[in-house]
Amino acid sequence: MSGNNEFRVLSPTAILGYGFPDASFKRGVEKKPHLIAVDAGSTDPGPYYLGAGKSFTDRAFVKQDLSRMVVAGVKNKIPVVVGTAGGSGGTEHFKWCYEILKEIAAENKLSFKVGTISSVVSKDTVKKALKDGKIAPLTYVPELTEQDIDDATEIVAQIGVATMQEALKAGCDVVLAGRAYDPACFAALPIMKGFDPGLALHMGKILECAAIAATPGSGADCAMGTLTKDSFILEALSDDRVFTTESAAAHTLYEKSDPYHLPGPGGEIDLTACSFKDIGNGRVEVKGSKFVPAKKYTVKLEGAKLIGYRTISIAGTKDPIMISKIDKVLEQVKQRVNLISNDPYLADGLIFHVYGKNGVMGALEPVKEITSHELCVVIEAVAPTQDKANSLCSLARSTMLHYGYEGRVSTAGNLAFPFSPSDITVGKVFEFAVYHIMEIDSEKSIFNYKIETFKDGELV
Repeated sequence: MSGNNEFRVLSPTAILGYGFPDASFKRGVEKKPHLIAVDAGSTDPGPYYLGAGKSFTDRAFVKQDLSRMVVAGVKNKIPVVVGTAGGSGGTEHFKWCYEILKEIAAENKLSFKVGTISSVVSKDTVKKALKDGKIAPLTYVPELTEQDIDDATEIVAQIGVATMQEALKAGCDVVLAGRAYDPACFAALPIMKGFDPGLALHMGKILECAAIAATPGSGADCAMGTLTKDSFILEALSDDRVFTTESAAAHTLYEKSDPYHLPGPGGEIDLTACSFKDIGNGRVEVKGSKFVPAKKYTVKLEGAKLIGYRTISIAGTKDPIMISKIDKVLEQVKQRVNLISNDPYLADGLIFHVYGKNGVMGALEPVKEITSHELCVVIEAVAPTQDKANSLCSLARSTMLHYGYEGRVSTAGNLAFPFSPSDITVGKVFEFAVYHIMEIDSEKSIFNYKIETFKDGELV
């Protein structure tokens, strides 16, 4: 461990672009953190953003957040590490975020060294690993095929702490990484400084969501994590919220299929001996987290493929007769659409989401009885082309609007539409084609970084 007995990490926001209060950030900087870090992305919004090469966060707010972080970091000589640039970490996402960083440097005439890490893995590399038996699916994911690899628009792998550490060792003031293991941007530097990897990674797993793990939780507020020799301490940076043992423990379960083990690049966090203690003033101390190295170093791969185009229509109904037999009505509408369209493929691309019944959980909804006095029906049409999706949605919407179901009294129409036009063109639809684990020799075998220098805002 370094000469310091503790290592402080400032997490400004749950995802770059969510925003954070000036007062909370200022309080965090005044505590003299050794690192400012932020997780800038996630697969939570689905495969579209990775496949389309677009960010799910707004550029203006990403720039606002990153500007405050980088200016404070450079001014106070605090390293700034960003994981999963641009939301998904692919080529276009990374370029997008890097251009924002260049604008920030120029507008503030900043001088610093930036380490950039690409997480894009070539399809040939993935195919070779598949051929060599070094790729395995995650739970409920089919075995990977070469066709899946070819269909993916691009494939990224989650960067762990090792490559970030190489960039930091080289003297980078800012590290901008592609798709990364969520805790890595928080844990890389303290682990490099000699702090316990299990504690650092567990703390990073909580800090990746900033103050969401506090009470009341907020993804748009700052949090501080302080590593010690045998624990870490969580602290909110706003008077509006505190950390509690319940909130910290609950968030430890976040995004986990196993409450005691969290796998990542090179190993897993073992939480079987973990404990949470309230130490007052809205702070919680966590002990017992351990890192267990894996026998084989693996990284998670992500890739999305285009499967069609989408059009939707949003409608409501208050007719108690229709509501009482909504499943039968929707099935009959589908049959009618098939009959009229005479295109079997279109039937497969028609989906009804019924909010007020099971729109959130679908077949997993435990409450079977409809108690709502009204329902919202989202008609979703997916087809090979946008024109076909538009046609399918239009046909389904008009059929359902005037469908004469058993017991209907009014003939004026079954649905109420909140918008005109009623049909909304959504565009391309993607699904994950690659969501697998790949065995590698080390991060150096697939990841690389480069260093660039800004002088008074100019790239030199």
